[in-house]
Amino acid sequence: MSQPEHSRELLGLRLIWMLLFLFVWLGAQYVLAMVVLVQLVVRLVKGEPHPGLTGFGAALATYLAQIVRFGTFASEAKPWPFADWPAEELPEDRSATAP
Repeated sequence: MSQPEHSRELLGLRLIWMLLFLFVWLGAQYVLAMVVLVQLVVRLVKGEPHPGLTGFGAALATYLAQIVRFGTFASEAKPWPFADWPAEELPEDRSATAP
């Protein structure tokens, strides 16, 4: 197999992965919308955001960024489930919870 044919085959495989992650992205939008709405309700009721949802939202944002990087050829690394799920790190900007 010549180099251009091999490269084309690899690109075809990547296209399949990109389409799969496009569908994952579309589904994750609904999950993100639910997290945003639930977090808003929690904030209105309790006066502060739920830390678990804050961490999950940050991890989901990182995951979506990984999908974008893979889809735009900025990274060769396939996102979860081919890599670890992003850490649920709390964002550094906690201004939303400041009094």
